[in-house]
Amino acid sequence: MLEANNNLKASYIAVLLIAAGLYAATCAPGPLWQDSGMYQYRIRHNDIEGNLGLALSHPLYHIIGIGVKHIRLGEFAYRINLISAVAAAFTIANLFLLLRLWSDKLLPAVIAAATLAFSHTFWRHAVIAETYTLYTALLLTELLMLLQYVKTKRMVFLYLLGLFNGLAAANHMLAAISFVCYLVFCIALLVRRQIRLRHFGIIVLLWVIGAAPYGYLIVKNIIQTGDFTATLASALFGKTWQADVLNMGLSAQLIKENLILMAYNFPTPNVVFFFAGLYGLKKVSPGNGFVKVLLALLILFFVFAFRYTVPDRYAFFIPFYCLASVLIGVGFDLLITRPKRKILCWIVFLFALLPIPTYIIAPAIAEKAGFDISTRADVSYRDDYIWFLQPWKAGYSGAEEFADEVFEKLEPEAVVYADNTMVYPLLYMQEVKGKRADIRIISEYAGSEGLPLLSEKSIEQWLSEGDVYTVSPVEGHKGKGIVWKISD
Repeated sequence: MLEANNNLKASYIAVLLIAAGLYAATCAPGPLWQDSGMYQYRIRHNDIEGNLGLALSHPLYHIIGIGVKHIRLGEFAYRINLISAVAAAFTIANLFLLLRLWSDKLLPAVIAAATLAFSHTFWRHAVIAETYTLYTALLLTELLMLLQYVKTKRMVFLYLLGLFNGLAAANHMLAAISFVCYLVFCIALLVRRQIRLRHFGIIVLLWVIGAAPYGYLIVKNIIQTGDFTATLASALFGKTWQADVLNMGLSAQLIKENLILMAYNFPTPNVVFFFAGLYGLKKVSPGNGFVKVLLALLILFFVFAFRYTVPDRYAFFIPFYCLASVLIGVGFDLLITRPKRKILCWIVFLFALLPIPTYIIAPAIAEKAGFDISTRADVSYRDDYIWFLQPWKAGYSGAEEFADEVFEKLEPEAVVYADNTMVYPLLYMQEVKGKRADIRIISEYAGSEGLPLLSEKSIEQWLSEGDVYTVSPVEGHKGKGIVWKISD
């Protein structure tokens, strides 16, 4: 037994280190655009709340980032990007451990872990400053606790389930979906007298402790505004995303795009194991309730992401991809894992690597075909086909090059207006790299407190104080039309 436990620990650590090496090696090395740039800016300014509504605050992620900020090793932006890489590595290792404990076999765990590790959207968000991989690391930890509870009936695992789901809620509101599933599961146990009321109370208490960073922001906002309803809406939807979160309509275009995105995440014949796993799931159930919770999570995460209408909705499929990878491991175990099928096992493993060459050739094919990838196409120093379709970001310096070119073109003491995509690389290069301290950077849309806004003064007042430029390009790449003088 001791030897088996040692082997399990060694294999877990091996998977963790391999995944960490993959994502660290392909991680973006510096400042980034859009949300990732905003997170870098917020962490630098110790801002755990942001300015986009509580649902987009992600306090746990930013608290971790603030801690990482003080580790003075390497480029600040790279350290922040590495948070996603480390969290992604734990997600893969936890997925491996889940299948290893469930099936008591190595190969299904390896196939499941490799499937998720090389899936496009997961890998892409593992190498930039983002909150999703931290959430999935906690989600897979929750499933591990649930699995251990149904196998052993030890209450400690339910307690830890409550704690980890609370931490997940402090990181991302996607945790509300799993919270509902676990709550129903625990209430069912309570009704059947498989747990006592005091056990349920401890689970709730530990959930509250885990969610404390988010709870603090909610209470603080209620006290400051005196408006409970508005604070609750902010906590659930952010400032302007209620219609997207509650959307129940589906267009043909939305369905088409979602199906293409899902296929691009699993461009391998191994996807057939998902359906085999789904069909045979009850046959390999590890204990009462686990399969029901797993299926409920799978369905709810899928439905939530599929009818979501925000521009970056593809990222919200990541939890579904995690659970789909679990089922691919289960399906592989049901169909392939037998001593006489070693050749088939190797073929399946090679199929699991097919996403890598797919991502290499996809940008050229998509560009030649004129395929609309629905991303913002006016960002300088960025080929959108490569940026979106290739998940790795090693060596990418487009945001930094953009900021350098802007600074070179600006007159002394200028005021520069940048939109939410462009503003953060400029601020990063000014504050972290110490470039062009003489200029003033303003924006109309701020995701963080303290960012100077266009609305602070009229455009006439800004113009009276000096030359005002805009850096939101609408044509070309590689430096074309980056800076315009507004007064002209």
